[in-house]
Amino acid sequence: MVFMGTPEFGAIILEGLIEKGFKPVLVISSPDKPVGRKQTITPPPTKISAQKHNIPVEQPKKIQDFRLKIENLKPDLIVVAAYNQIIPKEILDIPKYGCLNIHPSLLPKYRGPSPIQTAILNGDKKTGVTIILMDEKVDRGPILSQKTLVIGEKETSQTLLIKLADLGARLLMETIPKWTKKMIKPLPQDESRATYSRILHKNDGQINWKRTAERLEREIRAYFLWPGSYTFWKKLGQPIKIDILKARILESTETVSYPVGKTLVVPQNEIGVQCGVGLMGRTGNFLVIEKMKMEGKKEMSSEDFLRGYPDFIGVILS
Repeated sequence: MVFMGTPEFGAIILEGLIEKGFKPVLVISSPDKPVGRKQTITPPPTKISAQKHNIPVEQPKKIQDFRLKIENLKPDLIVVAAYNQIIPKEILDIPKYGCLNIHPSLLPKYRGPSPIQTAILNGDKKTGVTIILMDEKVDRGPILSQKTLVIGEKETSQTLLIKLADLGARLLMETIPKWTKKMIKPLPQDESRATYSRILHKNDGQINWKRTAERLEREIRAYFLWPGSYTFWKKLGQPIKIDILKARILESTETVSYPVGKTLVVPQNEIGVQCGVGLMGRTGNFLVIEKMKMEGKKEMSSEDFLRGYPDFIGVILS
């Protein structure tokens, strides 16, 4: 078996496979890349996992340039989990049992690059993992197996990613033996039910306070891993970036309407922010900040933040 994957989702699945005796002969991941403010060259999580288990790792910039090396390995199966490159048909056709992809949604729902975040953003009650037999069309191959998972009320993209990766690893271990023994009949996806997720960009994380508190609370949970949720505090004429890490909704019966984005103190001495008009057009639609991080400072509760920055109350965030 050859394993192809790059981020944490792939690494968790790789670890699950190894633990159950499905040790790949090779792991293929994306190249190391610069990370953080200092742009430190950092290996991807799957590479770290593979090296820990003494599995050879290759990191081609273009997977099509690696076709001959895969052919020489003669793998019976290729398993793909968030590899981040489109795999050409010439490689898909190499293994006897094809290429299996683990996708973190209930396909054909949420094809594409951000299915976990999209499920949270849309307020879905459930999601899941799907294993497909890959073809040259992204996320469109026939379904071999699928399992459902309930989304918790406070689920973030990080907690949901870990749960789905664990579920995907278990499902993969059930599916591989059945698939290789011809006990599974691939089921074509229903194209009429297909929906798509999109690539997320850094500016998606800038909070638009005109949106409802309900929407913004979901964004903060969905964007926890990337791109994060942030706002700007204009202090002494300079915009200071504030990352919002955790928040909750406070629906007040107040009839007073504050300017959108205005900060105020709410019960428990926390920071509340006036959001856009809520359900049924009522006012008093606030987002309570529970955890936050000012640029260059450590993470803290909003109560602790107020002790150091009492002038944060009464400002308009942008």
